Amino acid sequence: MNVEQAGSVLESERSKLVRQLGDLGANERGELTGEVDFGEGFADAAAATAERSEVLGIVENLRVMLEGVDAALAKVAAGTYGRCESCGRQIDDDRLEFRPTSRYCVDCKSKRS
Repeated sequence: MNVEQAGSVLESERSKLVRQLGDLGANERGELTGEVDFGEGFADAAAATAERSEVLGIVENLRVMLEGVDAALAKVAAGTYGRCESCGRQIDDDRLEFRPTSRYCVDCKSKRS
């Protein structure tokens, strides 16, 4: 995957994540922008609290994913996209195609895990 393709894929992923956050009532920073409507079926306060906790967990995961996409886009802009943050070698194209936000080559990632 070349840098131009990566930028396009990352921009598309960013738009998708921002839309998903908005659908859950959150902004790009993962902050809830209003009350999430759990519907009339959530008259039970405990059920509403559990649902709210689940939504907050999903929002947090989306926020972390968005941070990864933004970091990758910054690398595209800086001309450093696709370089391992640990060893500096080029990350394999297959890895970048599968996970465009990869920060490490396979060897360095396996050492970190």
